[in-house]
Amino acid sequence: MSDSILHALRAFGLTYPGAHSKAPWPEHDDLAVNDKTFAYLPVAGQPFSLSVKLPYTGEVALDLPYAEPTGYGLGKSGWVSFTPPEGEMPSLKQLEDWIDESYRAQAPKRLVKELDSRD
Repeated sequence: MSDSILHALRAFGLTYPGAHSKAPWPEHDDLAVNDKTFAYLPVAGQPFSLSVKLPYTGEVALDLPYAEPTGYGLGKSGWVSFTPPEGEMPSLKQLEDWIDESYRAQAPKRLVKELDSRD
């Protein structure tokens, strides 16, 4: 199940203006814009995890039992990591909302403007 969610999230994230895959470490296939990561994702076959920058909803997200501030000091900048067990996977819509918030936090204003003009 988590591989299909990963596939859906990666496809969703790559629809954003300027978005591309970035694989800085083994077992990662992250989403980035202008080479700035906006979603840390594992490769298929690895346990599901998601790390995103949540400047607006991060405090609420951290109340979830499977959420914690992202390591390597990123948590101090609003990054949250999610490692839900199989039975507690958030909805695809919720995961997409977190990716959207993170993209908007990392992307240049002109690309966010381009995204908003699509609606």
